[in-house]
Formats: sequence, C-alpha cells, structure tokens
Amino acid sequence: MDFSVSAELADLTRGVAAIVAPFGGSYYREHARDRKPCAEVWSALGDAGFIGVNIPEQYGGGGAGMLELALVTEESAAQGVPLLLLLVSAAICAEVISTFGTDGQKERWLPALADGTSRMSFAVTEPDAGSNTHKISTNAVQCGEGWLLNGSKYYISGVDEADAVLVVARTGRDAAGKPLMSLFVVPTDAAGLEYTRIEMDIALPEKQFTVFFSDVRLPADALVGEQGNGFLQIFHGLNPERITGAALLVGIARFALGRAAGYAREREVWGVPIGTHQGISHPLARASMETELAALMTRKAAWLHDNGLPAGEASNTAKYAAAEAALNAIDAAIQTHGGNGLAHEYGLMPYWGMARLLRIAPVSREMILNFIAQHSLQLPRSY
Repeated sequence: MDFSVSAELADLTRGVAAIVAPFGGSYYREHARDRKPCAEVWSALGDAGFIGVNIPEQYGGGGAGMLELALVTEESAAQGVPLLLLLVSAAICAEVISTFGTDGQKERWLPALADGTSRMSFAVTEPDAGSNTHKISTNAVQCGEGWLLNGSKYYISGVDEADAVLVVARTGRDAAGKPLMSLFVVPTDAAGLEYTRIEMDIALPEKQFTVFFSDVRLPADALVGEQGNGFLQIFHGLNPERITGAALLVGIARFALGRAAGYAREREVWGVPIGTHQGISHPLARASMETELAALMTRKAAWLHDNGLPAGEASNTAKYAAAEAALNAIDAAIQTHGGNGLAHEYGLMPYWGMARLLRIAPVSREMILNFIAQHSLQLPRSY
C-alpha cells in the first residue's frame, strides 16, 4: 500500500485552499446566520474547475474520480466553508447522470454541473417512508409519450438553489409485488412543482424543503437510465454521497481543531498557555487521532468506488467515523474556548450544526450499524 500523497493531489488541495481561505470562517459564519448560500465560494471553485473534478472531461469536467471530489470537499470545509451541495449536486446527481444518463442528458446537464453554473438537488426522502425507500409513495405513470409525476418529498436540500431535482419515484411493481423505482430529472420551474421551506433551529447556509409534485408532466427523456432500475442507480449515487459527507466532516474537524489549538497556544491563565494542561490538550489530541482515522477510511472508500470495487461497507464506515470525529472535535474546541466557544465572534456553533445534521443524514448512524451488523458480520436483519 502507498499512503503517500501524489503531487497532483497535493496541488489539488493547495488550489482549493488558495481559493477558499480568503473567505474563511467569518464568511461562513455570516452566511450561516443569514441562511444565505455560499454562492461566491461555489462560483470560485466552479470557475477553477474544482466543482466538476469528477465529471468526464468531454463534458467540461476534470475527468478524475471520487477521491479528488472528496479532497475538494474536505479542503473547502477545512478552510472554513463546508459546502453541503457538493454531496448532492456534484456527488449524487453528477455521478448518476454520468453513469446512467442518455447522451442528451449528459450534454444538457453535465457541463453546467461541472463549472458550477447549475446545481441539482436529490429527492428520495418522504415523511412516511423514512429510511425505508421501498415505502415511498411518490409515483410516475406513463402519460402519452411522457410521464405524470405525483407525490411529495421531505428534507430536500438546496431546492431554492437548484435548476432541477433528481427525483426517485415508483413506476410499477415486479411479479412479486415489490415496487419498481425509476429516476427522473425534474426542472424546478416545472408546472405543478412547489416547495415550502422547513424552518431549522440550527444555522446553516443551505435550506431544507418539502417538495410537492402535483400532476407534473415530464417528457420521455426525463427518465434517467432504464425504467424500474432505480434502486441500482440510487445506490451508485449514495456511496459517493456518504464519501463526500465523510470528507466534509473530516474538513470540519480539521477546521475546529485548528482553531482550538491556536487558541490553546495563545490563551494564558495563571501564567501559562492553557494548552499546557492535559485537561485541554488530551481531548484535542484524541479528536485529532479520530479525525485522522476517519480521513483514512474516507480515502479508502473513495479509492474502492473509483476502482469499481464494492464500496458500501467502507463508505458507511467512513461516514459514521467522520461524524463522530467531527462532533468530538467541535465539542473539544468549544470546551477549549470556554464561554467563548458559544460566542458568535469565535464562530464554532455553525459547524456544530452542520456536523450534527450529518450525523443524522444522509444516513443515520443507527442505519449504518444495521448495515455493518447485517452485511459485514452476517447477523440476522434487525428491521
């Protein structure tokens, strides 16, 4: 095994850092407080070719893989600006369309996704289905040469920023009565599509929405891939979502630890820096080790995905480990700052909100434990 970082990957992370660092934590803090998208950072990364680093070169992307996109996601977060829509638009939607989309869909969507001038949301979650995708009720039926879409989706990120939504819908049942799923690209300005904002107590730049589809008419070419083959397509996108989610969390942990270590070196009480005391240094050191372990698993998962190898176990493990590491790092950073850890000036709480959200989504740690118990340990299914 070679754990060295290639010159190309080092250049990639330095390039991302050079773009995002001038914005930094103060920029993110203000945008999170105002619930305002980090559009300037997104555009700057898109102009530099980093948003579409995993999209094929023939469609304007970088022609690289999930490892490179994970590093872009991690480094942006480590410089203080975690971008949630990288998990959705660049990881899920771009990967699914690149792999399963028609030539027309690729030509229509991938160049704009690659340069960041367009974003796409992903809609699978429903109020009455939760993590049980088999129970989703949103459905699409053939209507003439096209489709008629009805239903609703819940906790959909960034619909207000997106030009389209990649929607999972039922399109029938198989011989055993199990639902057949299909994917559709639905423009956000389509007649019959409406969305309402879900008010959140945590401060995040990205907003969450309930999306309603009422007799939304779609052309035949809105269908992505083969009708009824949606589950395969979904899981091809969900591993990248978990990988980039883990990378974002690793970046948040790095940012928090950097702020905490700097504070612990400079803040003096009783004549010495507070970092002298093990009560401060040990929690930070432990969080640093947990972050490094999560980063290693994230890179392994990305490598497996890029090489066409089974990546489910590694992707889930990476996401679990990174969420725990990020929350522990932020908690240690807040404790290091004392009362200042909760102050707006020091800007740690928005990162706690993002990390806490990603401990739940896109897959909860409980469902990850179920996956590992069933698939890795071959224990009886518990649900």
